[in-house]
Amino acid sequence: MLTLASDIEVLARFGRALADPIRCRILLALHEAPAYPADLADTLEISRTRLSNHLACLRDCGLVVTVPDGRRTRYELADDRLGHALDDLRTAVVAVAADRTCTDTDAKGCC
Repeated sequence: MLTLASDIEVLARFGRALADPIRCRILLALHEAPAYPADLADTLEISRTRLSNHLACLRDCGLVVTVPDGRRTRYELADDRLGHALDDLRTAVVAVAADRTCTDTDAKGCC
């Protein structure tokens, strides 16, 4: 049974998903078109095991869904609006100093 998540929970799930570059690449690929795991692994040039782990995370976050297709399973974005959100985020202007880089060891713990 699906339940509606609160606004804060939705944003946290989206942020968690976007925190990893591979998951970002998966979401952008699925924004272009639904895909089968084997095809995604080949397109993104990552192992099927690694892809499977990231797809599980994206499913747990509620951002992608599986669609049975005969003996295969296809993945797609859970909602068309996620594609619009990805487009908006990709094209957003981010104000960052030219000499500043984002690292996990940043003193403030944030980019």
